[in-house]
Amino acid sequence: MPKQKSHRGLLKRIKLTKTGKVRFKAPNSRHLKSNKTGTELRSYRKSRYARSGDLRFLKKLLGRGLRSEERSVADEKIREAATAAVSAPAAK
Repeated sequence: MPKQKSHRGLLKRIKLTKTGKVRFKAPNSRHLKSNKTGTELRSYRKSRYARSGDLRFLKKLLGRGLRSEERSVADEKIREAATAAVSAPAAK
């Protein structure tokens, strides 16, 4: 059976980070901007990251494992707690 292909249209619209997060351009940032405030327009320049609810669908289209922004923040907190626990006895 041949290898599963990644969805080419999706790959043109997203970037995968080294940690497996999905980054994409903010929606509503292309046209019809005259009735939006400057704050809104500046916020559209920032990249957005896929949320955990969308990842099941994205994994299916891409055929690979991904991480949500929430999951990576939780992993970071766990990692910080572990390093603090390891370094605390050495400080005594």
